[in-house]
Amino acid sequence: MTLDADLLEQMKTWRRLIHRHPELAFDEYRTAGLVAEKLVEFGLDVERNIAGTGVVGTLRNGAGPSIGLRADMDALPISEENTFDYRSAHPGCMHACGHDGHTAMLLGAAAHLARHRDFCGTLHFIFQPAEEMAGGAGEMIRAGLFDRFPCDAVYALHNWPGLKLGHFAINPGPMMASLDTFEIIVSGTGAHAAQPHKGVDSLLCAATIVTSLQSIVSRSIDPHEALVVTVTQLHGGDAWNVIPASTVIRGTVRAMREVDRQLAKRRIREIAGNTAAAFGATADVRHIDGYPPTVNTSRETDLAIAAARRVVGDGAVEFDCVPSMASEDFSLMLQRRPGAYMWLGVDGDAHVAPLHNPHYDFNDQALGYGAGFFVEMARGTRY
Repeated sequence: MTLDADLLEQMKTWRRLIHRHPELAFDEYRTAGLVAEKLVEFGLDVERNIAGTGVVGTLRNGAGPSIGLRADMDALPISEENTFDYRSAHPGCMHACGHDGHTAMLLGAAAHLARHRDFCGTLHFIFQPAEEMAGGAGEMIRAGLFDRFPCDAVYALHNWPGLKLGHFAINPGPMMASLDTFEIIVSGTGAHAAQPHKGVDSLLCAATIVTSLQSIVSRSIDPHEALVVTVTQLHGGDAWNVIPASTVIRGTVRAMREVDRQLAKRRIREIAGNTAAAFGATADVRHIDGYPPTVNTSRETDLAIAAARRVVGDGAVEFDCVPSMASEDFSLMLQRRPGAYMWLGVDGDAHVAPLHNPHYDFNDQALGYGAGFFVEMARGTRY
């Protein structure tokens, strides 16, 4: 399918305006205001301030399924290092993950569908705040998203550097990993560095725990499955000659299966507690549940593949792709409704910088493909 030329140019303008004015989780007031203003202009019914800054626009056209199409709106706390004229005007904040592009594409789909009305059913255009680690999807759900806007299925996509422009990729089943965090406070007894026998070395104990945590993946998980346990922080001590009384370990766990996610949680507690006991120390473990795995349902994956093929043809749609160990809070929506999550290629003649990189910029050439996917999901979904 081909979008109107004027709409493609409008999407580019919206995208660059949003890029110029990025906003962090739950502070997307300007972005949400732009979204709501445009949806009203297109003739949609609009609900604002869902979970703070969330916006839902609804478009109805006869009898048919009720479909949710979602885009995320938040930026990242990164200082942009690009030099083009629409670079971030807000130091320490930039759209380094392409949510500006996602928002523009969903707005473009809403504009096209409102203009042409070539679908049957009800469409809910879900503009979500706070995807980046803040769980905006969960907050919208708790605010009654699916009670107020019933959906038979939900769909989303994410731009994907490394995937060729005009290509889509999807995996039936797990698409992205879960994300949980943990903190272990190891408590011992402080002592002089020259008299270690008079204390309980929390730092040595913590170092042993860090090493032992690596056995979870290598010895507790089926080698055919994917799990990552990563320690990212180790804090202990302030002086050269003092053994610290306490040391803090922090890190993340990512899994493709819920059973492995729960196993890792249990093994972290066991390893930390038993290792600390062996040293004569104690370990207080705090596990913070984040996002579950992003798991596509089979029927909706087939519908998403069919929609993408109507946009770019059979050869440009990859399925059974390798899932990513990154995470996505759209997973929370997929726990409550059937649906599918698709990757959209953005690499043109030159590679796009990686996501979450200060040089990243969404490729405007991908806008038509993404908006086209949302349009075809609306046109082609039948229940």
